[in-house]
Amino acid sequence: MAVIRWGMIGCGNVTERKSAPAYRQVEGFALHGLYGRTRSKADDYAARHGVPHVFDSAEALINASDIDAVYIATPPDSHEAYALDVARAGKPCCIEKPMAPDHAACVRIRDAFAARDLPLFVAYYRRTLPRFRQVKAWLDEGAIGCVRHVHWTLTKPASPADVEATNWRVDAAVAPGGYFDDLASHGLDLFCWLFGEVADVAGFAVNQQGRYSAADAVTGCWLHRAGVTGSGSWNFGAAERQDRVEIIGSGGRILFSIFDDAPQRLVRDGTAVETVVEHPPVIQHFHVEAMRDHLAGRGPHPSTGESAAHTAWVMDRILSRR
Repeated sequence: MAVIRWGMIGCGNVTERKSAPAYRQVEGFALHGLYGRTRSKADDYAARHGVPHVFDSAEALINASDIDAVYIATPPDSHEAYALDVARAGKPCCIEKPMAPDHAACVRIRDAFAARDLPLFVAYYRRTLPRFRQVKAWLDEGAIGCVRHVHWTLTKPASPADVEATNWRVDAAVAPGGYFDDLASHGLDLFCWLFGEVADVAGFAVNQQGRYSAADAVTGCWLHRAGVTGSGSWNFGAAERQDRVEIIGSGGRILFSIFDDAPQRLVRDGTAVETVVEHPPVIQHFHVEAMRDHLAGRGPHPSTGESAAHTAWVMDRILSRR
């Protein structure tokens, strides 16, 4: 297949080790250009990562004849404007998660690409990671019988980094749910992949600490169409860090973490089995590889604008946004 030349908008922390190196490593892809709001930072990034072209504007990158597809790696409040420009340019796109700050914006993005029959991916890369595919394999083979319920607890202590001026995750104008928008989206999207779409969901969000404008404590419950119930609690001013998912079945349970480097644990018939599945050195490698295969007609990518918009709907409902 011909090499697909990607342009990247944004060159923040997520692109340093998690994502951009994969666009250079995966055969058939090349990171051909980038745009960053601060030219000196963009030039430095390009020099360090071997990106041949730095553009003066996002518009110039999106419409460049030598850019075949665009990766949007900016804070979520800018995703919609950039994505709609990419759709108008007629190019495939990958958007960092969350797809946009709310479900309505996600729908507008999704529909713009669908109207032009253009591929749209969202970087919910856990759907492609071997660690979570092991969990799915256990579920698919009926290792814990019929799945009844899934619960996730995620907590972390407050830190000085919470209130840094550059931290979009605590700015309600960018991420109304605070760290929930950035972090919980990963797990909720994963649950939709494991158990299917959600039929009903409710929740509430509050600001307990008063340290910043976004919510810092969120709880929610939901029902998957397949009948699996779910619940979650996310608190970002707790005494200690905890990241624990428990899937309860009729014949056992599975325990794992969304973010922590912990083993997956299968418990049934009074016996526990632990397995450790390492992440790839570049965490988005399999996600980017799956995009390559999708564009080459080798099989669908598991995280698209459609699935990401559904995740956004679930999050809106938990945040009590109807």
